[in-house]
Amino acid sequence: MAEGWARHLKNDVLEVWSAGIEKHGINAMAVNVMAEAGVDISGYHSKLVSELPASSFDYVITVCDSAHEACPIFSGNARVIHRGFDDPPRLAAREKTEEASLIHYRRVRDEIRSFVEGLPYGIV
Repeated sequence: MAEGWARHLKNDVLEVWSAGIEKHGINAMAVNVMAEAGVDISGYHSKLVSELPASSFDYVITVCDSAHEACPIFSGNARVIHRGFDDPPRLAAREKTEEASLIHYRRVRDEIRSFVEGLPYGIV
């Protein structure tokens, strides 16, 4: 969702790449709630950091609730900024209905949007 918002809202000022330390595939609930907000992430795919283009990064922004502790090391002079968000799949796993699960996805979607709207404060 973070990559989707960043590309949708800031593609003219930021070059955005998204990756993690594990591949999880595309999450249908994330696709659905982003589509509700007018952002199509259905063509996105889960990537590892090692799959990113070989280039240096100015900034690395970690957004997962555990990313600060489990984030890979980036070489070069990248400034690492952590802004953790709750993990919707983890929260949704305890819900009994899809609608109850989607509440978590929508909340985190909106929190991420608010964060991305504030970029590039302090990073450019």
